[in-house]
Amino acid sequence: MAAFSSISSSPFSLSIPSSSRSTSLSFSLSSSSSSSSSQFLKLPQQQQHTKKRRGMVVMMSLEAGVGVMATKLGMMSFFEPSGEVVPVTVVGFKEGNIVTQIKTDATDGYNAVQVGYRRVRDRKLTKPEMGHLEKAGAIPMRHLQEFRLQSVQGFQVNQRLVFDELFNEGDLVDVSGTTIGKGFQGGIKRYNFKRGPMSHGSKSHRQLGSIGAGTTPGRVYKGKKMPGRMGGTNRKTRKLKIVKIDKDLNVIMIKGALPGKPGNLLRIAPAKIVGKNIPKN
Repeated sequence: MAAFSSISSSPFSLSIPSSSRSTSLSFSLSSSSSSSSSQFLKLPQQQQHTKKRRGMVVMMSLEAGVGVMATKLGMMSFFEPSGEVVPVTVVGFKEGNIVTQIKTDATDGYNAVQVGYRRVRDRKLTKPEMGHLEKAGAIPMRHLQEFRLQSVQGFQVNQRLVFDELFNEGDLVDVSGTTIGKGFQGGIKRYNFKRGPMSHGSKSHRQLGSIGAGTTPGRVYKGKKMPGRMGGTNRKTRKLKIVKIDKDLNVIMIKGALPGKPGNLLRIAPAKIVGKNIPKN
């Protein structure tokens, strides 16, 4: 009994390993009934506060300012007052560009403004999507995108963003969209490879050729340029100039080519200039 009483007077700990992390439980075998109820099972401090928010890692680039979404209409030639011909892409706007949610550091871990675009019928959206938009008091919209900002002061839910109030003629913008899908293509079209001789006797015209040595390394390196799916990816064209803003037709003209085909969704944001509108760090 003496040996047993000496063991029971000192608490011991039991560690139960799991797949994610080991859980440490502390037990007390003291004879006192009052202390046994409070010390029988004691969880670690970090497990007692289950509502404590964990650190969030946000893998999202910081925008130079809030932007809008638009629809690509096509390309044309624009004549400057000096007579210079400039190739431009005409971009139009459908109903939308309404702020549907404002995210802050306190609620989501980062500052961002969520914008909706292109009105659709109610039956085109799911019930969770409709509930999210009804909470903001916004109309049913197809596309939702976020613009991460340094500060979200001055924005309100259900606020309509007007392009000519955010941008002026001559400003530089970054435009992103989905490129035209080309399907499965070979190395010549996909990566601009050179072809082989087309004369008699050559058996390698448009073939890819060698893709690596046999014995060493005995495998194909990752990232090797080979035939595969081409296009249909998200691309951003940076620092494009706004040539013309037409309020009557509700269109703008941006110098150069933009990703995608006519009818494609575009994301327009102020151009990032390090040290000017975004911090150097």
